[in-house]
Amino acid sequence: MRASRAYAATALACAALALSAPAAFATNGPSDVTVNPYSVHQGSTISIAATGCGHGGTVTSNAFSAVSLSAGSKGYASARINDSATPGHYNLAVKCSDNAMVATHRFTVLAGRGAHGGLGGSHGPSDMDIAVGASLVASAALGGAIFVARRRNAVGGRA
Repeated sequence: MRASRAYAATALACAALALSAPAAFATNGPSDVTVNPYSVHQGSTISIAATGCGHGGTVTSNAFSAVSLSAGSKGYASARINDSATPGHYNLAVKCSDNAMVATHRFTVLAGRGAHGGLGGSHGPSDMDIAVGASLVASAALGGAIFVARRRNAVGGRA
């Protein structure tokens, strides 16, 4: 009799735990959606963050391909804006994997590719740069030769 009570109590506790687990992991849907930067150039990357998607989700927009939102109390995603995206205002939609609700956020796509900062010398000199440099070296060599020749004549004339 005692064993059957222990089994019944254990089964009841396991059932209560199993039924409460989905409620503990359920979310109210995406909220607090943020984008960084708000204004982004064509071909650049935008970062998206949202809370409420404990099991992750997806982020979609007309300006970029769908990307996955990471799982956790605050999910993150990065998306590359299409090179062919028309400049203007766009909306992105965040949908959690475990909830049908969708949250949206607006951002702006700017024309052009932006500055190519940080290339660190990956572009070589132009033809004009080479011509200017060569003329400076040639004029320095000519001036040095004239200086040495005049000095040699001046020193040679005194002795």
